Amino acid sequence: MADQLQLTVEKLVYGGHGLARLDGRVVLTPLVLPGERITVEPVDKLHARLIRIDDKAAERVPAPCPYFGICGGCHYQHAPYEYQLSQKVVILREVMRRVGRFEAPEEIRVVAADPWRYRNRTQLHVRSGRIGYLRMGSHDLCPIEQCPISSPHLNEVITVLSRLVQDRRWPLFIRTVELFTNETDVQFNVVDTERPLARHFFDWCAGEIPGYAAGAIEYDALGNRFRVGPRSFFQVNRFLVDALVTAVLASAAGETALDLYAGVGLFSLGLANRFEKVTAVESGASAVADLRFNAERAHKEIDVVRADSAEYLAGVESRPDFVLADPPREGLGKAATRELSRIAPQRLTVVACDPATLARDLQILLGAGGYRLRQFTLVDLFPQTYHFETIAELERA
Repeated sequence: MADQLQLTVEKLVYGGHGLARLDGRVVLTPLVLPGERITVEPVDKLHARLIRIDDKAAERVPAPCPYFGICGGCHYQHAPYEYQLSQKVVILREVMRRVGRFEAPEEIRVVAADPWRYRNRTQLHVRSGRIGYLRMGSHDLCPIEQCPISSPHLNEVITVLSRLVQDRRWPLFIRTVELFTNETDVQFNVVDTERPLARHFFDWCAGEIPGYAAGAIEYDALGNRFRVGPRSFFQVNRFLVDALVTAVLASAAGETALDLYAGVGLFSLGLANRFEKVTAVESGASAVADLRFNAERAHKEIDVVRADSAEYLAGVESRPDFVLADPPREGLGKAATRELSRIAPQRLTVVACDPATLARDLQILLGAGGYRLRQFTLVDLFPQTYHFETIAELERA
């Protein structure tokens, strides 16, 4: 057995770990809070496994979920929600300073809602007649009966699936399924299977799963209705969709707007209420089809372009008044930031789910790109976890 170490946690860092130091060397440990004295067992040169907490932080609370610390989905259930939010603001500042080499604005707005029962989408793993999530730091299964951060309808379906996976009609080669719901209908997608599935399997599921939808489902947000196909993305926090759109579009003004990584049009339809000309760029075929349908049904004049956003920007010659970019976790990247700096819209808003890639992109835009940072908004789309969304509002310096 590896030697056990006693450490004092200095702070929380992005990724859900607490940072401590041993002879100047960083050690990262999950499930801890700043100020706690802990005993750990080294896992590798950087990470350690928590053995016990010798001195607890005053903020520590009992986690309400029986799987917390076993399941790898949540990271902060041992902290009060207001404390989670304050720590995420501190982490956001630290990442901007460490990765981006700049200081975040003095005031960071925080948008939050109910930290429980918020998820409208989840992935579940299946092993040997059991269903659940992966154990923390492992590919082994943590079987569950309910999930306190998932919506009521998702938990209803989880109960049904727990029964179905024990039925002889359930194929043993299914590894992972995904659920997405509007609290009435639910999409059931098999995302990892070792063999193709027969039609009669889905017919059986349709008769067992409450609200089973064979195709797209409808999602209402901020006065608009969105068709979301089985292969299209939509925001996962059912309480914060409206607030997210409102915060993202807060500084949007002018005659022409460009919506990059537009998805099914969650922001595009709102932009169409504010601008005479809106162009929405999306690379996914399913999302493009949904976006066009959603725009037409809402009677919005939106020019929908199926293309990679960075490649599309390379062909843009005229300068839009406003650009909105909501890239995937890897961020904008060098090509897109270079083209945005060249096009130089007066206003630019970046929505990011990873603060490190956001810091990297902003370092370019705030430097050679010629922008200044007007506002940061932290939208806590993922309570109880280390994840959060950041809205960065920029304007030409």
